Amino acid sequence: MPIDLNEHLKRKNANKGDNDSNNGGGGNRKQPKNPLNINFNPNFNKPSNKTIIGIICAVILVFVFIIAKPFVIINSGEVGIKVTAGEYDNTPLQPGLHFFVPVIQNVIIVDTRVRTINFSRTEDMGVVGKNQGIFRNDAISVMDSRGLTVSIELTVQYQLNWTTAPQTIANYGLSWEQKIINPVVRDVVRGVVGRYPAEELPIKRNDIANLISTNIETEIGKFANQPVSLSSVQLREIVLPQNIREQIEKVQVARQEAERKKYEVEQAKMEAEKAVTLAKGEADVNRTKAQGAADAISIEAKAQSQANKLIGDSLSSRLLDLRQIETQAKFNDALRENRDAQIFLTPGGAVPNIWIDSKNPKQTSAVSSSKQ
Repeated sequence: MPIDLNEHLKRKNANKGDNDSNNGGGGNRKQPKNPLNINFNPNFNKPSNKTIIGIICAVILVFVFIIAKPFVIINSGEVGIKVTAGEYDNTPLQPGLHFFVPVIQNVIIVDTRVRTINFSRTEDMGVVGKNQGIFRNDAISVMDSRGLTVSIELTVQYQLNWTTAPQTIANYGLSWEQKIINPVVRDVVRGVVGRYPAEELPIKRNDIANLISTNIETEIGKFANQPVSLSSVQLREIVLPQNIREQIEKVQVARQEAERKKYEVEQAKMEAEKAVTLAKGEADVNRTKAQGAADAISIEAKAQSQANKLIGDSLSSRLLDLRQIETQAKFNDALRENRDAQIFLTPGGAVPNIWIDSKNPKQTSAVSSSKQ
């Protein structure tokens, strides 16, 4: 139970008075009064020194844990490389939460997703692009087979081999791509493009792109531990010197003009062939008509000849005599109607030679000697 302050003071003064009386002092001294009338318990529980030290140590440990951060979180598309006293662990850490000993150990996180390098004159993605694994290097200057400078722009996509990532980082450092991808691409492009003259590069673009992609993949495959896998190589642009571009444009214009002339010649040839075909068709029609007319005349002539032959074959001496008598009878009938008529019968006619002259009193009729 808490003790009243006044009661406590009374007891204290009483004890003091007793002490004073025992010591020969005045026991009639007045006791001080407590105007505030405050009650307190001077025997409250104070924390021990061990508890305070424990709390301080806990706070220090929490502070050190937060500052030192002896853990790391690895996301998907990344791997961790644990470094212990400068030595790289060959087994990469998979995505998840991993602990390590501060000061003695460290974890390096590397990106294993597909990354891109643009070899370009102007294009730059900046900080945003780097955060997304997109980088820019200068365009590749190449000397063609005649010593002219050509600029090549291309895009290379690649991926770090996560299984050998610790060895790759240990050998090449965090700037491994500038030590592996960049020099290989530049050497291969210079070796391929240097085989051709500048004016042939646009024409053989596809062949050059295939050669560059194949050779880059081959050269990267020669590195130990297969540090990188190549995803794709895209030839974006071939920048030629100004004079070469002008020459190519002139050649293209001349080629287009030649193609246009060739097209016109082909059209003219087609028209001529069409006209010849029509003429041949018309000639064939006319020839057919003429042949038909000739065949008709020939058939008619043959028919007439055959008819004449049949008629000739049908003539006999008796028939001729009959026809002569009939003709003579007709002549006689005519003379009776017109006595002044003169009739001449030519030799070889239908009847023997007869001459009649009605005006000559000496001879009114005459018959060929054959009939006399």
